[in-house]
Amino acid sequence: MQVDYIVVGIGLAGIGFCEQLRTNNKTFVVFDNASQQSSTVAGGLYNPVVLKRFTPVWKCKEQLDLALPMYAKLETELKVKLDYKIPVYRKFASLEEQNDWFTASDKPILSDYLSPKIIKNENPAIDASFGFGEVLETGRIDVKALLDAYKSYLLNSNLLFESVFDYDDLKVEINSVQYENINAKYIVFAEGFGVKQNPFFNHLPLVPAKGELLTIHAPNLKIDYVLKAGVFLIPLGDDMYIVGATYEWKDLSAEVTNSAKEELETKLRKLINCEFEVVNQVAGIRPTVKDRRPLVGAHPKHKNVFVLNGLGTRGVMIGPYVAQQLYDFIEKNEPLEKEIDIARFSY
Repeated sequence: MQVDYIVVGIGLAGIGFCEQLRTNNKTFVVFDNASQQSSTVAGGLYNPVVLKRFTPVWKCKEQLDLALPMYAKLETELKVKLDYKIPVYRKFASLEEQNDWFTASDKPILSDYLSPKIIKNENPAIDASFGFGEVLETGRIDVKALLDAYKSYLLNSNLLFESVFDYDDLKVEINSVQYENINAKYIVFAEGFGVKQNPFFNHLPLVPAKGELLTIHAPNLKIDYVLKAGVFLIPLGDDMYIVGATYEWKDLSAEVTNSAKEELETKLRKLINCEFEVVNQVAGIRPTVKDRRPLVGAHPKHKNVFVLNGLGTRGVMIGPYVAQQLYDFIEKNEPLEKEIDIARFSY
């Protein structure tokens, strides 16, 4: 079999890159063994503001301008609802935070994203005496629905091999790569945390961070916005909410833990004063990078072997953007932005 690309991994990074290939009429196959769960446990929020510091997310406008049309197109093609427009409310802990919000909302780079109005809390189930600030241009991508539908599309098109990728069987020549009976011009590894086992890119400073989320049933909460205050609360409908997330750097198993459940429940009880029931808990390993920028680029020796990784906690926003960066780098010889190019780390 002859194709233009082999893609390894079909999380948010892999889907973003496959969409670049489809848009540009490139042929490809995908290998994925469902071993990495960071995308499947993602909250799926897209939010252009760092709410701890009231600063813009890196390249937020460029990211949203690419990501939202891509998800809209996939909704039509895959016949699945993906994009849920929903405001994000940041709870204020003090008058000082209110003032910081006003100052930030006056800045030109943030004026499109931060409402200058303070929203008074009128929900008896929430403790928020200083009110909320509303973030604009926000929403939630149903990541699980996206992954399930995209994998089904690939399987139905005979483009997905659900098997472990054996690096030892990859033969890299100057102008091609060969794996099993597949010959391709290029290979792109979009494996998430799995890249730590990849002999081509395991030197990269990817820092695995385990995250856990709860799903709760809270019939008296009654909010129709995402609430951010220590934890985030994402409404799913039918009085169900996602609560997250934890960060764990030592235990890198995919197993859920009581300690994470207790941590999230404790933070949640400081935010809401109504009863809730935990109905589900999930865990996954996020691929994070110490400088909070993705890992994108070519292997220093093999110029047809590439990596697309390190999306961190904002994969639904940044995935399509860095996928286009990598595609243009490979096909159009356009330089990668220095902030994401793996060349920033010495070998």
